[in-house]
Amino acid sequence: MKLLIAFLLLVCCLVCSASAQVTPEVSSWVINETGAKGYAGIASNVQVVQYSADWVYVSCTCIPGYDIGPWQGNPNTPANQNFVFKITRKPTKNTGTATGTPLGHIGVWSNGVSMFNALDARSYNNQNIWHQNAIVVEGASFDACLGHPAPNGEYHHHLNPRCLYNDADNSKHSPIIGYAFDGYPMYGAYGFANSDGTGGITRMLSSYRQRAITKRTTDANGTALSAAQYGPDVSAQYPIGYYSEDHEYVKDLGNLDEHNGRFCVTPEYPQGTYAYFITIDQSLNGVYPYTVGATYYGNVVGGNTGPQSGHATISESVTAFHPSNDVRTPSATIAHSLYPNPASSTLYLSMDATSESNARLEIANSLGQVLQRMNYLQPSITYTLDVSALPNGIYFLTLSTATNSSVEKIIVSR
Repeated sequence: MKLLIAFLLLVCCLVCSASAQVTPEVSSWVINETGAKGYAGIASNVQVVQYSADWVYVSCTCIPGYDIGPWQGNPNTPANQNFVFKITRKPTKNTGTATGTPLGHIGVWSNGVSMFNALDARSYNNQNIWHQNAIVVEGASFDACLGHPAPNGEYHHHLNPRCLYNDADNSKHSPIIGYAFDGYPMYGAYGFANSDGTGGITRMLSSYRQRAITKRTTDANGTALSAAQYGPDVSAQYPIGYYSEDHEYVKDLGNLDEHNGRFCVTPEYPQGTYAYFITIDQSLNGVYPYTVGATYYGNVVGGNTGPQSGHATISESVTAFHPSNDVRTPSATIAHSLYPNPASSTLYLSMDATSESNARLEIANSLGQVLQRMNYLQPSITYTLDVSALPNGIYFLTLSTATNSSVEKIIVSR
């Protein structure tokens, strides 16, 4: 009996350990490990990521690491929100009535900035029927990164956060750039052409289109409204697209569903997952519904949405995730020297004389985005690496040859 109990305890521990492994919902965040400051001297990006077998807790200020502002015609000022969002590690499909994406944050970008849906807080004649499209109505107040602050100081993006990743790189699958509050990942604009991971890379296409209407007398499903519910005629003042209801969903028009996602294979989820995608056109302009659609695909975690939300209390044992400890150690390394580290503007790299020729160098950020490349590096030569354009933070330098590789953490600090 004692042996049986010991065996069961061992199995339980193994299961619990496996379920608490570091997986994408834990490791996909831009964590500030250097105390870097953003707007108004506020600590930027995600401050802490803590996780258990079932949950990930993301503590953030809502201030990004990139420069933000100005906001034309917007009197609001970004402020530290001190958010703690609770993300499920075991998301499930909602098999009942779909949950609408509310006003305010509907998810969180990987740098801790709030993700909003397509709407602002106003509707035509305050009837809650024709809802204004924030991208059309408030777009003039967006900064170069396509964000702006709310009246409470909550900086946010209603659409593609273009400064968070390279939205022009259509050569590879986009990275995870956030999580919706049903626990499913949000990717950038590019994914595999086929949901099974084949077919090369393509831009994800919305299945919504602007309606062919001149009068707003029917809802988005084509159902007739009463005269008291009519919206304004389409005009220069109220152009098509001014309201969310100016768009209609057409199944299979694009490769995304009504939630602006699909079930598919991704680099981080080789067995497949439901995933949302950013939608943009070939000129990189946002395409409705931009991020998550009007409803979530999955079941939404309570406490993340609504007034005074986003301040989860951690009442269980958790582990803090440190990206600097998550670098995989290669089986064979390339002997080299790299100095100074931390660096403010310049790094010097030289490989040992016994190293292989024609090495490749890459510098990537914590999202895995490659920011610098050099090819054909040779042993015993000192190379100068210019990091002056990189924001303060942690990066990873990879050296690789035909048979060996090395990964080293580098810190840019000024």
